[in-house]
Amino acid sequence: MTRYVMVADLRRCVGCQTCTAACKEANGTPPGVQWRRVLDLEAGEYPDVSRVFVPTGCQHCDEPPCMEVCPTTATGKRDDGIVTIDYDLCIGCAYCIMACPYEARYKVDERRFAFGAAPTPAERARTAQPIVDVVTKCTFCVDRIDAGLAKGLVPGKDPEATPVCVQSCISGAMRFGDIDDPQSGVSQLLAENRWFRMHESEGTGPGFYYLWDKEAPL
Repeated sequence: MTRYVMVADLRRCVGCQTCTAACKEANGTPPGVQWRRVLDLEAGEYPDVSRVFVPTGCQHCDEPPCMEVCPTTATGKRDDGIVTIDYDLCIGCAYCIMACPYEARYKVDERRFAFGAAPTPAERARTAQPIVDVVTKCTFCVDRIDAGLAKGLVPGKDPEATPVCVQSCISGAMRFGDIDDPQSGVSQLLAENRWFRMHESEGTGPGFYYLWDKEAPL
C-alpha cells in the first residue's frame, strides 16, 4: 500500500511563506483563499519561549470528518490517502467546512481578482475555468503526483511529481512521501525525530506530521 503524507520540520521553518505563494501561483486561488497557510505562534513559557512557524492546510486525514458529512459524496479519499473533492458533485452546502477541525476548506461565491474587477494576465492563464460556488482545499498537488507517476517518477523524490509547497521551501522544512515505505524520506524523518500531529485527539488521523523537540505548540 501507499500512504502519502507531509512532514514539516518546525525547527527549520523560517516563516517566509514561500510555500503559501507557490501554492497560490500553482493553483490560481483567489484573494483570501490560502490552501497552504503558515501560522505564527509562540511556544513555551517565560523565560523559555520560542517563536514557531507552523505550515498548515488540509491534513488529508485517515478518517476525514469532511467526508462523513458530505451529502453528495463529493469529498472522497483515494487509496493512497489523498482526500479529494469532485467539483461536479459538490453543491456548496459547506457542511464539510463546518466539520473540518483544521479550518482548511474554502468556498468562494463569486469570482475575485487580486487587482480590481479584471484578472491580470497571469490570473487569466491560471483560472480559465473559475471555481466558484463549490468548496476547495489543498489537494497535495494531486495533478502533479498523478502526472509524475504516469512517467515513472517518485512523489517526494522527483521534483516534477512533488507538491509545489515542498519544492519551493527555501529551508528544506517541508517533505513529502510514502509513509508506508520504510526507506522513504518521510518515514526516516519520523523514525529519527520527535513529532506530533495537529488536533490528534479528534481521532481524524491527520496525514500531516510536525517535527518539534518540545511540547507541541498547538
